This record gives sequence, C-alpha cells and structure tokens, in this order.
Amino acid sequence: MKLKQTTAILIFLLFSCLNIYAQEETTLVKLKDQVPSFTFESKPGISQNISEFKGKTVLITFFATWCGPCRKELPHIQSELFNKYKNNPNFEILIFGREHSWAEVNKFRTENNFTMSFYPDPERKIYSKFAKQFIPRNFLISPEGKIIFSTIGFEDKDFKQLKKMIENQLTEGKKE
Repeated sequence: MKLKQTTAILIFLLFSCLNIYAQEETTLVKLKDQVPSFTFESKPGISQNISEFKGKTVLITFFATWCGPCRKELPHIQSELFNKYKNNPNFEILIFGREHSWAEVNKFRTENNFTMSFYPDPERKIYSKFAKQFIPRNFLISPEGKIIFSTIGFEDKDFKQLKKMIENQLTEGKKE
C-alpha cells in the first residue's frame, strides 16, 4: 500500500511541475503585466479594442471546439460566471475561438445552447499575444488593465479561485 501511495504522490508532483513549466514556458504575459493591445471583431465587420473595456473586470478565455477540457470548462463559465454577472456593467467575458471563424464559433454556440458570446480568432492573432500553446486559457484583467490571474487547462480548484477573484474584483469596485 505504501508503494501505491508513494507512486501516486510522485505522479501528482510530476504533473504539478509539468503544469508550472507549461505555464511559465508557454505564457507570454505575466501577472501584473498590462493586457496586450488587440482589436477583435465583436460582430462581423465591427471591431472593438480591448482598451474600450478599461474600468471593467474582463475575463478573456481562449478555446477550440475540438478541445475536451474547453468543452468541460465552457458550461461552467456560462452557468457560474456569465449567468451570474451578465447584467453587471463592470464585468465582461470575451471568449475567443482559437483558429475558428464566425461560422464555426456560432455553430458551436448554437449546438451547445450557450447564450454567451463567442468571437473568432482565426489566425491566432489575439492568442499569440498571450501564449504560445495550450488551451483552454483564461486571463483575468483588472479594471486598470492589468493581468491579475491566469490558468491553463480546466481544474476545479483553479476555476473556484477564478470565481473568487472575479467576485472580489466586483465587490471591491462597489466600495470605491
């Protein structure tokens, strides 16, 4: 029994180290960095710049329709974040389909009964400002435009921490 426990602990530590390595080596932006400047199509033919969201807490999520962890995470974003904060003027969620077109993200959205918006990033122009590889990716941006949290993949503990940080940001904003 001790050997099984030791093996399980070693495997956990190995995966933890690999996750830290993946985070460090493939993430181009760091905590406290200013969010990279980018423009995206908020509707076909209509562009917005990330700077237009200054003063709001913004969750930026990168996903792909074929990605298992993304498909697991997105319903949580819908039910636990979007549905809770969709009417909060101090919060935005920007979900980008890495290497996907409008047709692909809209089809995915409809087929999965999502009501939150999805935006295409067909050539990784936005994604490449944040990371080299791995999805899903989340970046939480403060009202001042600073990166205050990021994750790779989907883990319950990370998602709980993300929810808490969003709640704290929105609560602190009310006090000021």
